Amino acid sequence: MHLPQRRILGSLLGAALLATVALSPTLAASKQRTYEVTITNLTSGQAFTPPLIATHRGSTHLFQVGRAANLGTQEIAENGNLGEFLGSLGSNAAISDFTAAETPLVPVGSPMFGMFSDSVTLTITAGPGAQFLSYESMLICTNDGFTGVDSLKLPNQVGASVTVNGAGYDAGTERNTEDFADIVPPCQGLIGVSSADTGTGTTNPALAEGGVIHHHAGIMGGNDLLPAVHGWIGPVVELTVTRVG
Repeated sequence: MHLPQRRILGSLLGAALLATVALSPTLAASKQRTYEVTITNLTSGQAFTPPLIATHRGSTHLFQVGRAANLGTQEIAENGNLGEFLGSLGSNAAISDFTAAETPLVPVGSPMFGMFSDSVTLTITAGPGAQFLSYESMLICTNDGFTGVDSLKLPNQVGASVTVNGAGYDAGTERNTEDFADIVPPCQGLIGVSSADTGTGTTNPALAEGGVIHHHAGIMGGNDLLPAVHGWIGPVVELTVTRVG
């Protein structure tokens, strides 16, 4: 019995397609890269919320200077809340992987140094097409300050690394009262300057500011925050990314 040439060709193409589908998970896995990311607090008086990092395509950003903060960045910058990003990044097709540390990063010599560290190393993967890494943490003793790195190009070769410093940013979403009553409660205990105000971890609409993300002016003083204690000059964070697999 002789099958028509068209049927034979169709069968061969079908078999090839099935083989490709069967192999695709293996091929995808072989293109997945693994990185270690070390984040270090460079300040003398600002604690950071647990760092959040993500690998992604160039079509998406966690934040962009000069643009309005998204809800995830607003929640981190005002309230130290990672939940919004952790709940939404998984549904973003441009995000390859994301993870967060479990504890804050505190300055060397601060009251809670020893219980917490000034540095942490996280492991993250990046799939095909994900060529960038972004990072965010709240500057805990601010109204809506945060630090981060936007779309750092990932190193390609195993063993290669890249180190950058990150600035302090103002999310532009809350007025900078520098009043402990308007700042998240951990600030006082982590840095060791306190008052009778307990602080808050929720957004106050009365302090809303419809601005954009910009470089933070630092601590001005005149209220509970003290420039000599909580202030900073220059970069606030160092981030090193190394490809390990």
